[in-house]
Order: sequence, then C-alpha cells, then structure tokens
Amino acid sequence: MDLLSRLLALLPVNGRVDVRCHFGAPWVIDHPAAPMSEIPYHVLLEGEATLEDGNGAPQRLAAGDIVLFPGGSPHRLHDGSGKRPKPVARHRAGDLLVEENRSAGERADILCGCFLLPGMPDRLLRDYLPERLVVRSRVAAPADGGAQAESAALADTRLTRLIQLMREEALDGAPASTALINHLSGALFALTLRFASEAPEPPRGLLALAQRSRLQPALAAMFDTPGKPWTLPALAELCHMSRATFVRHFDDALGRSANDVLTEIRMTLAARKLAQSGEPIAAIGEAVGYQSEAAFQRTFKRHTGASPARWRADRTKQALMG
Repeated sequence: MDLLSRLLALLPVNGRVDVRCHFGAPWVIDHPAAPMSEIPYHVLLEGEATLEDGNGAPQRLAAGDIVLFPGGSPHRLHDGSGKRPKPVARHRAGDLLVEENRSAGERADILCGCFLLPGMPDRLLRDYLPERLVVRSRVAAPADGGAQAESAALADTRLTRLIQLMREEALDGAPASTALINHLSGALFALTLRFASEAPEPPRGLLALAQRSRLQPALAAMFDTPGKPWTLPALAELCHMSRATFVRHFDDALGRSANDVLTEIRMTLAARKLAQSGEPIAAIGEAVGYQSEAAFQRTFKRHTGASPARWRADRTKQALMG
C-alpha cells in the first residue's frame, strides 16, 4: 500500500510562496506561529542558515535543505553570526514579494511559504508528523551501492531539480511565475514527505509507519473499508501478527494506537462527505463505522469541535462566500 498517496488523496495539500528573501549577512527571519490551516516551509536555495525553534539545539542548514513545521510553531532563521541584522527593504517582482537587506556579507537566498491544508480535520496529518521536519535534498548515496544507493540518488535528483526549477521561476519573474511556484510548492510537499519517509531513519510518526511493510495490510483496510467494525485482533490478523506484536509495532512507529489512526481516518472521511454531499448525517456515520448516530455525533464533535450539522453548515457558507 502507498500510504503517502492514500493520505494525500484524503487530504490534498496545496502550496503558496509568500516571499523570496535575498540577504547578505547579518540577517534574520522571525516567523510567528502559523494558523491551523497552514504548514510553514522554507527552502534554502543558496548559502547557509541556522534554525532555532525551541525543539532542540539550533540546527545548521545548507543550500538545498527544506524545513517545514507541521505543528505551525514559531521559529527563527538567521545567518549564525549573532550580529544585529541589517534593515530589510521590500519590493515586488511581478506577483512575488522580495525582501533584501543590501548587505555585502555572505549571501543566503530563501523561499518562504506555506503548505495549505484543506478545510477538513487535519489531525491525521499534523498529529502524525514531527513538529519540525528538515529534509536535505543533497545527500551522499550509501557507500555500499546497490538498490538503496540508486533510490537515494534518484530521490536526490528529483528533489534538487524541483528546487532548482522553483529558484529559476523566482529569479525570472516572468508572467505566471508566482502561480507556477505555488503549484511547484504543492508538489514539493509530497516529494519532501516521500524523501523523508525513505531515509534510513525516518522521523517517528507517519513517515516511520510508511516503512513498516508488515503493517500495510491493516492500514490498507482502514483506508479502504473504514466502515467495517475493525478490532485490534482483526487488524493484527491481517498482518499475520499477534495482537500484542501488532500493538507494539504501531507504538514503536507512532506512539499512538491503531484505533487512533482508524478514528482519524473515519472523521476525515466523514467531514469530506458532510462538506461535499447532502447525505443524511446518520448515513454518513454508518458509512464510516458508527451504527449509532449519537456515538458518531459525539466522536465527530470531540475531534473537530463542531457537530456534524454545524460542520456542514459552516462549509456550505464558506463555499458560497468563496
């Protein structure tokens, strides 16, 4: 099962570039906490940078690195010198906002934007990704060669090509450049997650789960037939595991249970049905595994903060206004 494709089909993510920063040292970017519908990202096109976000020690970034914040936490990027940053001037290059500080110090070229989440419950995405994810597109292939080296080299090439194309469009400023960069940044999200999930030691969470081939039959069942009355023993049997072994594998990868994942899938599907169809609420609840409408209503409100009827009304209003 292709977990990332299933996830992105359920929660399609678009991209938006907000600003291109072209700085000479000393410089700093202070990014506030992001709205719940956004995942901030930065692509370091040229130069080096230091990242600080309160999630561990400062981290040094190099050209080709991508950093995203699934939790939307505030963070800071800077040149690492500790010196007072130079004043920033802003101007437009076509539709793209450009920030420059006109300093002759060591150069850094950065695209800053956000990945836009759909108007559906996003805990399935946010809660199963790390608070901070750094992906290095320029990686050394494993020394032993073979299939792993070939896969790493191919992923490296694709990611660096995409970043290079984004850089060219940002520098060019030709008609539709901003629209193209936005579309490319949406593709960047999927390719970044794939690249991170294929790392020798992917971050704990959804990316680690994608590598657990023994768990894929259970995950496929959750996505394909969420309305079935799944139990842990039944899901474990699909994976040819004991219940205890199955629970341990999920906990090792996610720190959460299979029931948590199943509930998130069900609530996300229900939210989409509520927003996109006129089906009765009871029928939608039954389709995602709830024989009792009251139980569905309670679970949905606990996960989204709104009743199914309120959720549907709000999405209908947003569609009319949009």
